[in-house]
Amino acid sequence: MRLLVLQFKIVPANVQENEDHIYRLFKQHVTEKIDCVVLPEMWNNGYALEDLSELADKNAVRSTQFIRDLAIKYQVDIIAGSISNKKDNGIYNTAFAVNNNGEIINSYDKVHLVPMLNEPEFLNSGQEVPSQFYLSNNAQATQIICYDLRFPELLRYPARNGAQIAFYVAQWPEARKSHWRSLIQARAIENDMFVVGCNSCGDDGETVYAGHSMVVNPNGEIISELTHEEGNIELDLDLNEVTHQRRAIPVFENLRKELYK
Repeated sequence: MRLLVLQFKIVPANVQENEDHIYRLFKQHVTEKIDCVVLPEMWNNGYALEDLSELADKNAVRSTQFIRDLAIKYQVDIIAGSISNKKDNGIYNTAFAVNNNGEIINSYDKVHLVPMLNEPEFLNSGQEVPSQFYLSNNAQATQIICYDLRFPELLRYPARNGAQIAFYVAQWPEARKSHWRSLIQARAIENDMFVVGCNSCGDDGETVYAGHSMVVNPNGEIISELTHEEGNIELDLDLNEVTHQRRAIPVFENLRKELYK
């Protein structure tokens, strides 16, 4: 499975500029060899939280159509980061994924909102845990958002149900870059799976974002990592590594669920 992770600066409150940037990145980097492309968190409007009541994508219509068109044009699955999404009388940070036929194969609303960024004042919290879903090549994946990385319980559910790859999409700050790197590795180690972290970079006037998007193998080793600047990761994932790691260190077989409260 050939993966492409796109790390770029997101412009707050300017969905057209962000879409144009993504379109250029696809044109420049997506070849027929690529199976799956990953985008960062809140790529449509960034962290223009105070403006989201007007700017958030109503029922994600614009964003999903934009991503579906790209998926069909380039014949790739897209882990479409997340977007500000106005639905059900609220505004959510919604992650979604689309397969190479343009079909929506996953949707997840961010459960844990960041108090340090005042997210709870502007966003509604999701009420369901992330689940696993199938990519076009039958790989099982799950998709989780930024601050959720600090809550290991969230990944346990899809991992125990067969997920082989966890995609964490983020706008993680430079000030806590060391946490990002350590937690990504921890999630891979404790679940015997690939973990892909796709972060934004640059400065939006309020926060400097860390970049350092990375791919970690099921043994917890960083096999590719970017710096704080715009860039991309392109590599092959051998999903057999997940099978081998789960046989070597069978954490899910050894869970003592009867003791947990």
